[in-house]
Amino acid sequence: MYVLFFAVIAVLAVATDWGALADVFFQLDIARDQFPEIVTIALKNTLLFTLISFVGGLVLGIVLALMKLSSVAPYRWFATAYIEIFRGMPALLTIFAMAFMIPIAFGWRLPGGPVGAGLVGLVLVAGAYMAEVIRSGIQAVPKGQSEASRSLGMSPAKTMGWIVLPQGFRIIIPPLTNEFVLLLKDTSLLFIAGSTVLTKELTTFARDASTLTSNGTPLVMAAMLYLLVTIPLTRLVAVLERRLGRSR
Repeated sequence: MYVLFFAVIAVLAVATDWGALADVFFQLDIARDQFPEIVTIALKNTLLFTLISFVGGLVLGIVLALMKLSSVAPYRWFATAYIEIFRGMPALLTIFAMAFMIPIAFGWRLPGGPVGAGLVGLVLVAGAYMAEVIRSGIQAVPKGQSEASRSLGMSPAKTMGWIVLPQGFRIIIPPLTNEFVLLLKDTSLLFIAGSTVLTKELTTFARDASTLTSNGTPLVMAAMLYLLVTIPLTRLVAVLERRLGRSR
């Protein structure tokens, strides 16, 4: 297998037209021209949009998870329908609906303009996915924890808020970190809602710069910046999973 692997690498290295590849995707002068805007505007917006979507989705996910676990049937029905709908629809269509369909249907626009509408779409989708993660974390907490707290006189709300949820979140830290990484990449879908010069995220910034320069170097730079953020996060997930496994 090692011999086969290195043989394939050698064949690809010989067959690749490195000169043409460098001309189209690795022009240093074009790369220099992207700074500092690709970092101070594009990367900053990508991280900001990801953080907003994650926090909003987390809050929504907690509410939906508690509704799905509720003993009140209408709450369970609503949460189940919401989760199935928004997990089943592509995020791109949800963003499109928030940016264009809602204003046309009701005659008003969401605050924040196109970017605000796109972020609402990401929050709705993230909330559906996080709800299932949070629900699984809550159900993974041993029932004895709830029974012990109730025997001490704690109300159901206090038991959930002070006993169950903290232990559940400790379990679901790795999948929530994965969700953050997915949201980081999903911010590239905000292009469908439109953006201004100062609200472009990485993919939109790189695509516009690539069109302007007729060269793929900005796209390669955007990919490298994505990896600069996502690789440490994925490694963090692996470390957290190992530590969680040892603690168990």
